[in-house]
Amino acid sequence: MVTDNLLIEIGTEELPPKALRQLAQAFADNISKGLDQADLAYEDLCWYAAPRRLALRVQGLAEQAADKVVEKRGPAIQAAFDADGQPTKAALGWARSNGIEVSEAQRLKTDKGEWLLHSANIQGAHVATLIPELTNEALAKLPIPKPMRWGSRSIQFIRPVHTITMLYGDKLIQGEVLGIESARTIRGHRFMGEAEFQLSHADDYVNMLDLRGKVIVDYQRRKAIIREQIEAEAARENGVADIDEALLEEVTSLVEWPVAMVGSFEEKFLNVPAEALIYTMKDNQKYFPILDQQGQLLPRFIFIANIVSKDPKQVIQGNEKVVRPRLADAEFFFKTDRKSTLASRLESLGNVVFQQKLGSLLDKSKRIAKLAALIAPQINANASHAERAALLCKTDLMSEMVMEFTDIQGTMGMYYARHDGEPEAVAQAIGEQYLPRFSGDKLPHSREGAAVAIADKLDTLAGIFSINMPPKGDKDPFALRRAALGVIRIITEQGLQLDLAPLFNAAIAAQPVSLNEQQQAAIQLQLLEFIYARMRSFYQEQGIDQSVIQAVLARAPSAPTDIEKRLKAVDHFRTLESASALAAANKRVANILAKNQQQIASELNESLFVEAEEKQLAAQLEHLSEQLSAVFAAGEYTQALNELATLRESVDAFFEKVMVMAEDPKLAANRLALLAKLRELFLKVADISLIQS
Repeated sequence: MVTDNLLIEIGTEELPPKALRQLAQAFADNISKGLDQADLAYEDLCWYAAPRRLALRVQGLAEQAADKVVEKRGPAIQAAFDADGQPTKAALGWARSNGIEVSEAQRLKTDKGEWLLHSANIQGAHVATLIPELTNEALAKLPIPKPMRWGSRSIQFIRPVHTITMLYGDKLIQGEVLGIESARTIRGHRFMGEAEFQLSHADDYVNMLDLRGKVIVDYQRRKAIIREQIEAEAARENGVADIDEALLEEVTSLVEWPVAMVGSFEEKFLNVPAEALIYTMKDNQKYFPILDQQGQLLPRFIFIANIVSKDPKQVIQGNEKVVRPRLADAEFFFKTDRKSTLASRLESLGNVVFQQKLGSLLDKSKRIAKLAALIAPQINANASHAERAALLCKTDLMSEMVMEFTDIQGTMGMYYARHDGEPEAVAQAIGEQYLPRFSGDKLPHSREGAAVAIADKLDTLAGIFSINMPPKGDKDPFALRRAALGVIRIITEQGLQLDLAPLFNAAIAAQPVSLNEQQQAAIQLQLLEFIYARMRSFYQEQGIDQSVIQAVLARAPSAPTDIEKRLKAVDHFRTLESASALAAANKRVANILAKNQQQIASELNESLFVEAEEKQLAAQLEHLSEQLSAVFAAGEYTQALNELATLRESVDAFFEKVMVMAEDPKLAANRLALLAKLRELFLKVADISLIQS
């Protein structure tokens, strides 16, 4: 089989930097699927991406797809011929569609009958024929929300396309992609290297772009170079670079030939909270701040130029000149905001709608304050501090700084609270109210912060569910899934003893929505189910088996820390030798009890025990019930299940020797009661009948 390497490059105008990696990976995935569907064998496929190009290289690609034998079954013989043996219209139509005469058809005989059959040998298509079509199809499937047209063309793409290159080894694949004819022309850097050059072989692409075009097209290599340069420049400044991975990705997608440089700003700006300065440097300017060894911001920053400058000093001064007004704005906003206290801004929240049916941000703040005061004593937090923090937590939204730099809301409230003379616990809680902001983010450090963060999230969940606007599909405008996961993480990872059921009741009752008791109870159940759904994903990602999660949640516990203890206990129980047998026995018991619910005796009667096996099981259950009472109360579920695992032999013997549904109804009722007691003990942890081995 003849093989060679394939190169495809789409040369464009500057592509959206935040979407570049996604576009390149999707292009590669689509081509890979297309090759598989076309039966074109290949060894490996890798993608390249730079601001003005998407490309990929397919290594060891077969020159031609494998030949196929295609069989098409026709009508049954009895329907293919009439009484005179002449072909029917059905047979003639089928034969015509296959390009044959009915007489040329074969016969397919099976035990179910006989049919007409046509077998055709289809020669595999050549790579030169397939690649242009596959490329057009792959590009058409890219995740492009807003395609654009350019010039007089009707063709659409994410950005105007200037060149298409498709090379199979040293051979140019002729064809049109997005209205552009394939050619060997590769465009280099806008300001360095050769503006254009001709590519002779697919294998030369990366090196030629590097040497002649001054473009590092390998995305991962370019990213690694940028990281190394940033770290080296920071070290020369005796500091550490604040490298945000999302920003590093964005900068990698913005430059073709990275050159790291260091700029500076006046030390007076360090009087402004570092978070504000860092935010504007990262978000507005795409700079990497430099911190000292203690994590304090230095008056230095690193930026990535896209050119090797003949006069680097001019480039540095230009960037310093650009960032200075942004820092000056932050300084001005900070000074202006401190002229008013957070408390003085509270009433202005009444003019900001949180949600039309749920009132203003002032209304929400008051609800959060009451809920935080309810939560605080349960987690050893200062209730008055938590309530005060919750009441003021949204007031920094009315500040000039947060209106300009929205991502530092909460953080600025913390600084302003300190300036206002609020207790440190209040200030810290305000700063921690939004934590965790995203998956894997840090949690509130203080108990007061945890109380406010939980209260805020529970209020949002209760409010939006109360007006029947839960998330649907991928639409979650109030970030309820993130809020639910945040609640789970704060409570479980900090070991807080909080029961969500009464907290949801309090949050629902506080909403400005007219609901009767039945409706409130229904919403509480919906909220708990919503929490359970997040838990399923959360714990499955941690490697907990789905059946274990189902077994625990079937008991509908509502305290996240308690749920986690149960999950770990049941997950451990699955590893015991007796687990499978006891799970099967529990399933059997559950089925028996469900079918005979009306016949179960209200109390066990020892005098009705006849068989030695039922006496043994009853005695063991009685002993374990007393022994495990304190264990269950302490939430020591692993110990409880370890003890319950000792029941295996007695349970097996019972089912082997004892007829549960005895002819004597009193015996049957008593034995059902015994099984109910057995099931009840296990149900204090989970419904282990649902566990799968």
